[in-house]
Amino acid sequence: MFTDARHAAGARGGPCKAGSTPHLWAVDEPLTEPAAIRRDARAFRRAFLVAGGFVALLWWVKAVEWMFERSLGALGVHPRDPWGLVGVLTAPLVHGSWQHLVSNSLPLLVLGTLALYAYPKASRRALPVIWILSGLGTWLIGRESSHIGASGLGHGLMFFLFTLGVLRWEPRSIAVALVTFLLYGGMLVTILPREEGVSWEYHLAGAVAGLLAALLWRRLDPAPPRRKYSWEIEEELAREAAVREASQFEPPRPEAVPVLWVRPAPDEAPRVLRFPTDRTRRPGETPMDEDPPTPTRH
Repeated sequence: MFTDARHAAGARGGPCKAGSTPHLWAVDEPLTEPAAIRRDARAFRRAFLVAGGFVALLWWVKAVEWMFERSLGALGVHPRDPWGLVGVLTAPLVHGSWQHLVSNSLPLLVLGTLALYAYPKASRRALPVIWILSGLGTWLIGRESSHIGASGLGHGLMFFLFTLGVLRWEPRSIAVALVTFLLYGGMLVTILPREEGVSWEYHLAGAVAGLLAALLWRRLDPAPPRRKYSWEIEEELAREAAVREASQFEPPRPEAVPVLWVRPAPDEAPRVLRFPTDRTRRPGETPMDEDPPTPTRH
């Protein structure tokens, strides 16, 4: 059972009074505050709606293509053809069949939601980069054909999330990377030639773009606050108690003792303080540095 670090701060509220109930660590309290839970829920809902909206756009484009019985394959990437550069922007929106669209919809929905939820700042920069670079890479290395579909974007998101988990190495990033690899780890082998009619060039270019985006913006999103386990809190309290107890019997360190006199710098000229040897005399009083007068006999 683990608790929030704020509970640890509450447990350090001071020593117990005599006869009172000892302080207990609130390990059975809710893990986070309701406000934090609502904030995370809103962030996840917003990420899901954005990813779902993009998938809905893909289905709408395919529905328009089916309704008007027009093929939009000309909007794909045509390698090394100057007019084929238009497909860099339009190819991810076009799919060859309903089966092709279905196979890309769920990965885009899941990976897009995870990326926008876990790394909102980095994802806003990574998605356009993956979109553009995957198309440009396919235009450079692709076979003579029309390359269409959003699978390059999906592969880019998979490599983006997995690489961030390896680079950041904090609990949430590792969890996102494990979920990504568990669900879509098979994309690692689809970046190589395997099937006829499948654009492995688009997959490879998207994977490279996602890897590059993760390297560039791995530190853009701050790490979430680390939650502590109850035994970690107990160990911290025990160490603090030991330090307080030891400080009662040990003298202060030399650097902690205040300095009462500072030696002058060597380059400073010495100053001689002259004290007066004569002071104001009262009537009949002899100065301290003079011999008393010899008495005169009459």
